[in-house]
Amino acid sequence: MQFVTTADNTRLFYKDWGTGRPVILMSGWPLSSDSWDDQALAIAAAGFRVISYDRRGFGRSSQPWSGYDYDSLADDLAAVIEHTEARDATLVGFSMGGGEVARYMSRHSGASVVQAALIASVVPYMLRTDDNPDGTDQVVFEEMAQGIKKDRANFFANFARDFYGDGMLIHPVSDEVLEWTRGMAMQASLRATLECAQAFASTDFRPDLPAFKVPTLIIHGTDDKTVPIDASGRAAAQAVAQSTLIEYQGSPHGLFATDKDRLSADLIAFLRN
Repeated sequence: MQFVTTADNTRLFYKDWGTGRPVILMSGWPLSSDSWDDQALAIAAAGFRVISYDRRGFGRSSQPWSGYDYDSLADDLAAVIEHTEARDATLVGFSMGGGEVARYMSRHSGASVVQAALIASVVPYMLRTDDNPDGTDQVVFEEMAQGIKKDRANFFANFARDFYGDGMLIHPVSDEVLEWTRGMAMQASLRATLECAQAFASTDFRPDLPAFKVPTLIIHGTDDKTVPIDASGRAAAQAVAQSTLIEYQGSPHGLFATDKDRLSADLIAFLRN
């Protein structure tokens, strides 16, 4: 297995597939790089080099006590870029991973990046405040933390259904995908799970958005219950100068599985432009 060692000696597992211009994929909470495999395979087959990695505390990476704030996570991304010598890269962040893209663009001045993509991303700000009325109430995040602490396995079993829009009549993914998702979530440390939830719930990325000085693709499902589109995808599209918003009508949060072929095609088209 391949690892990047960060400045604080955290080891980050990564995959490096294909050849060509690099594309770096960042997974959502509480998942690992495995969640990107369908898109990574398609993008690599289309002639690009695809690098995906497990965020600290998740998947096969180290599980340190600290470093789950977005400054540290952006520095981890910088370490991956440096270690892999990725130049003229496209950064693609899903859900929580969109925050790493945004913070990297501001904190590291978008070094080595020529394109960015935010997929069902938490950017620009998830929390409801007086100046962010479309955000999510703080009590929702508090209840999430309580549910995780009480019975993490049960919490993620239910979370996965909302994540993919699975209900009484609609089943966008199989039961096996639901179980696979719960298994990925359970690989993470409890500390990382809680700290990262706090980070994506409370971090305001609006000051980071002017740092997006590259073409940026934003994709979001209109029926996303996990990260509602009004406070995220649509708000980001209004604030990022060189952005293109594609709305997936009726789609939920977990687009990498529910809309995997369309997502792969849209990403490849963007990369080729």
